[in-house]
Amino acid sequence: GYLLHEFLSPLSNRREDEYGGSRDNRMRFPLEVAAAMRNAWPAARPRGARLTGTDWLEDGLQGGDAVAFAQELKRLGFDYVDVSSGGIVPNAPIKVGPGYQAPLAARVRAWAAIPTRAVGLIVEPHQADGIIRNGEADMVALARSFLYDPRWVWHAAEALGVKIGYPPPYSRADPKVWPGAALSHELD
Repeated sequence: GYLLHEFLSPLSNRREDEYGGSRDNRMRFPLEVAAAMRNAWPAARPRGARLTGTDWLEDGLQGGDAVAFAQELKRLGFDYVDVSSGGIVPNAPIKVGPGYQAPLAARVRAWAAIPTRAVGLIVEPHQADGIIRNGEADMVALARSFLYDPRWVWHAAEALGVKIGYPPPYSRADPKVWPGAALSHELD
């Protein structure tokens, strides 16, 4: 896990001082870091944080913990949270599937009333669009999808029937002017 998650999770935080034990104590150090970051970052720029929606284990961090942490981040002036999960122990029974963490973002969004970003096996344009349209999250984050297809945004726009412009350095690859675009679709 990440350092701040190690403080938040009861699976890793075994401290017996003011930074361990209760949820409020486990949130203390991450919130101190968040407050310091908030004070150092210009107020006019957005502030966000990634948080863990669940550790996927009964004795671990749960959805209510994520909601409480997100509420505190909002109180500190954060603009959004990015909801991920797991990672604190190697044997967590994570049921990975398309958009498997979107329900975690939906819970935080509903209960903490802060804009959320969903992550986790979001690969297809209609899937990403559906997560936002269905109100599970306000944003989606893609990582490996971009590694697999660096032109994901253009392909998504095409799949969703949206017209977007090409930056000048890429304009020669616009399907309207490059005959290779049609050929590449035939090869798929």
